[in-house]
Amino acid sequence: MKKALSIVFLFLVFFTNAQSVQSPSKAITLDFKLGESGKPTYSVTYKNQPVILQSDLGVVMKNLGDLATNFTVEGSKITAFSENWKPVLGEQSSIKNQYNELTVSLIQAKTGRKINIIFRAFDEGIAFRYEFPKQKDLNYFIISDEVSEFNLTGNHKVFWIPGDFDSNEYEYNETTFSNIDTKKINLDNGIGVKSIAGQYTIQSPLMMKSVSNLYLNIFEAAVVNYPLMHLDADVTNYKLKAHLVPNAIGDKAYLQAPCVSPWRTIMVSSDARDIVGSKMILNLNEPSKLDDTSWIKPMKYVGVWWEMHVGKSTWDYAGSQNAQNQKTQDLIPSGKHGATTANTKRYIDFAAKNGFDGVLLEGWNVGWEDWYGNWKEEVFDFTTPYPDFNLKEVNAYAKSKGVKMIMHNETSGSVGNYERHLDRAFDLSQRYGYPAIKTGYVGRIIPRGEFHDGQAMVNHFNYVARRAADYKLMINSHESSRPTGYSRTYPNYIAAEAARGNEFNAWSNGNPPMHETILPFTRLLGGPMDYTPGIFEIKMNVYDKTKTAQVHTTLAKQLALYVTMYSPLQMAADLPENYEKYPDAFQFIKDVAVDWDDSKYLEAEPGDYLTIARKAKGSDNWFLGAITDENPRNTEIKLDFLTPGKKYKAIIYQDSKTAHWKNNPISYEIKTIEVTSKSKLQLILAAGGGTAVSIMPVK
Repeated sequence: MKKALSIVFLFLVFFTNAQSVQSPSKAITLDFKLGESGKPTYSVTYKNQPVILQSDLGVVMKNLGDLATNFTVEGSKITAFSENWKPVLGEQSSIKNQYNELTVSLIQAKTGRKINIIFRAFDEGIAFRYEFPKQKDLNYFIISDEVSEFNLTGNHKVFWIPGDFDSNEYEYNETTFSNIDTKKINLDNGIGVKSIAGQYTIQSPLMMKSVSNLYLNIFEAAVVNYPLMHLDADVTNYKLKAHLVPNAIGDKAYLQAPCVSPWRTIMVSSDARDIVGSKMILNLNEPSKLDDTSWIKPMKYVGVWWEMHVGKSTWDYAGSQNAQNQKTQDLIPSGKHGATTANTKRYIDFAAKNGFDGVLLEGWNVGWEDWYGNWKEEVFDFTTPYPDFNLKEVNAYAKSKGVKMIMHNETSGSVGNYERHLDRAFDLSQRYGYPAIKTGYVGRIIPRGEFHDGQAMVNHFNYVARRAADYKLMINSHESSRPTGYSRTYPNYIAAEAARGNEFNAWSNGNPPMHETILPFTRLLGGPMDYTPGIFEIKMNVYDKTKTAQVHTTLAKQLALYVTMYSPLQMAADLPENYEKYPDAFQFIKDVAVDWDDSKYLEAEPGDYLTIARKAKGSDNWFLGAITDENPRNTEIKLDFLTPGKKYKAIIYQDSKTAHWKNNPISYEIKTIEVTSKSKLQLILAAGGGTAVSIMPVK
């Protein structure tokens, strides 16, 4: 990885109780001051317009009191920083990281304890964190609460999901702030895991549109050795307060000074494109710790996966109803097992024929008969295949076809068991030349009482990525805590699910059409998402006439998601036979890139629509994706991002005039036109629809 050029300037050092720092553009100002009783507080303005009213800062320590009152300022300084760094994989080949930083050093009058509060002002927002210097009585301490507040200026529109410590797999609610209420909504997250913190507790990132039409986002970055931050909403006074996820005995974080908290972030702009295109979360994480990243490669893959979700086959070999407590050699095959040698070879053939890099394999290893909801410590060993899956034969066949395998490690929430087997699982993948592992954490965490979003699990998810790097393996985590930019530090953490993915459309009430227009403003700010797009057979009654579930998009929108939902690990999620029914539409999935030199955020409105164009890495090819919510939409897109003087062939995959996500989802048109940088595209998006465009230079 190339070293970035960094420039740091020291501006001022002072000792007053009130300081300010501005973003490089001077549009955003953060004001710090000590309030009554020596309370540290802050406020934020955007172009002189209040965004965050005066809000308290600080933490509370178990048995040691608070670090939130009785402070005096011991010193302050402002510095400026600017660098350009190159991500290993990303939405653009170079990322600018520029901010002004204010550090306020505080000392508590009675105890003499010290804490530094560090503020960074970027052009798209503000970030702050707590730094605990090494000192006599904070060698080891326990955080029991965090005081951090975000006091809003009015009854904003908010896009929120409930504060479930064990799952982020919910559809978003679009309400005013005063109408946040988890008791009034459907708490179906599809997997029965509900650990709701409180009636008005919601998750970050929280996307908002203010009463004055500013776009706001409250999130966090660089969560390392700390629990995730949820938010308690005071719906009467329009206030938010940090709600740290507890461990099994109610403590929040065990720390040892010197140390730091994660960054708390507030993005703000009058243009929604600035939020969706922000790299602030990545910039707040440490640079890559890997010297050699040549083995980290983007992948486009298919897999033995969707057929289990639609009920065509099963993960387990024998069927859970007759297999509990039996030895593997005694199991009677059900005849519906998906991950067989023969079926895997079929997917390998399909991948090789169509130019895909890999094949995901789920249900290949023993344990699936009794894996979910039984609180068993040891279910999987991650190395023993089922009798009908020949590991060596499949590996040799894939290698002969130039296809890589992605092995699935489902933990069923038994984290201790996975960590005990981790090196054996990674050694297996390394031995067979597999480049990536998909991890899964369905169900309650074992040991009991721990949560997916607690400190212990955050450490686990980060540890798996770090340990995988030792084996030169990439990690794609599912049912994990949501990412907060750690993929910058360990770029082999190539993707994660950590939100309500496409799979919910197969067997639940599904994801509403607006869902994909919100995720880029929330979940994707923290890192790439393995959303698993590309479903062509929209209605599940194709597989079972009694089923009513369906994907809540048109087919054309499924294509557009390859551009709007960024991931360097993209799945063509549907069955091979379904792609063979629609080969002309499937061509876009084969053509679209997964790693990019540049990205242009052309239109954006959370909950309504999104249009993005991306330039393929090392190529002059561009790909455009436009999506809408449940409302049809017409729009005109300028192609002025193309190279002037060049002619391009644009292949447009669009909804037909009669298309509709519910009534007529598999109705699309494909047309080819010649365009230049002076051209404009007229896009017509059906209800729940989208448009995908490949733009390639004319040779």
